[in-house]
Amino acid sequence: MNKIKPKINVVITAPIFLAFLCMGFGDAVGPLVSLVKESFGLTNFQAQLISLSGFIMFGLLSIPLGVLQDKRGKKFIMNLGLVIAFIGLVIPIINGMYGPVISFEDATQGNFVLLLFAILLLGAGATTLQVVGNPIMRDVSPEGKYSSNLSFAQAVKAVGSSLGFVLPPIAVQFFNLGWSILFPIYSILILINLFWFNAVKFEEKVDHSRQAASFRSCLLLLKDKYVLMMVMGIFFYVGAEVSMSSGVPILLKEKFGIEEFGLWIAWALFFLPILIGRFTGGIILRYLKPALFLLITVIMSLLGLALMFTGDQTITFISIVLIGLGFANIFPLIFSITVDKMPDRSNELSGLMVTAIVGGAFIPPLMGYVADLTSVLIGFIIPLLAVVYILIVTLKSYKI
Repeated sequence: MNKIKPKINVVITAPIFLAFLCMGFGDAVGPLVSLVKESFGLTNFQAQLISLSGFIMFGLLSIPLGVLQDKRGKKFIMNLGLVIAFIGLVIPIINGMYGPVISFEDATQGNFVLLLFAILLLGAGATTLQVVGNPIMRDVSPEGKYSSNLSFAQAVKAVGSSLGFVLPPIAVQFFNLGWSILFPIYSILILINLFWFNAVKFEEKVDHSRQAASFRSCLLLLKDKYVLMMVMGIFFYVGAEVSMSSGVPILLKEKFGIEEFGLWIAWALFFLPILIGRFTGGIILRYLKPALFLLITVIMSLLGLALMFTGDQTITFISIVLIGLGFANIFPLIFSITVDKMPDRSNELSGLMVTAIVGGAFIPPLMGYVADLTSVLIGFIIPLLAVVYILIVTLKSYKI
């Protein structure tokens, strides 16, 4: 007798998937690096401060948010994240940082500092959504479908991330608007998500038999070598991904002279494969074990990064596509594999693993520093080394 497969409740999950889309707005710091670098005339290292501003809150807020989530519930944290992100997006709008391209010809240091603060708040909102989004997806996922649903949710997040690449060239080409048009567009989508999410009712899964999460209980998990290893895997992966998303447009311009529609080309080479990889990953994971799939994707990523250093334009383009396909499912795989081993500690693990996203704050500036000392291409040695570590983590995890 065949078992009836549990189905996803689309009405409940739709606003949660939209929250993953809004979560992706925080990844706009990747393409913003090249745009801000040009607008403000910055060095590679200075431009990568955008990444630092956007991701530092993951390191500061994730564990406290995981503890607060355990006490106040996931719905409260979801609303908090959407409101914080909205405030961050409104700040540049009320200060006139949107509109015609010409408005940025007189870009000032004060505008740059204001932009860093706005992105700091956007990063805080994205942090909050990341903390709540991953475990809340477990609440609404049928048994055995968490890994595939999380991969699909990360694909939706990649759509939100892609807007940072796709919209600015459209704004310039057809409407004579600057890249800061992202701020009002993002804010409108977040408002829609806020109202939609609160219009839906769902049941949070809570284990009342276990001890409540605390800052101490989160940190104590790091004594587990497996948890520490996987958390550091997230740290280096996010650092590598942000380094790629911010570095590819600069590489296309400075090494291959591709300026016009450079962001679209960078998106097509890197984020489109990520998008495709995450959607197909959700399907593949219905048939392939997560640990094996993680090993395959990491090897593909490492191969792509190695091929970049040939310096040949065609091979470089192919290698970036390979990296995008490889990167597509690393985050949701590491996250879901870890949580599935300790489902009763999902809130603490979520806090720890989202804290590790702070790798996106520290790895890209290091890449920018190396690029300033050597060349843009040599700077990619940093994400290469990060993926080497992830391969080590994957091999050890596969044995476990």
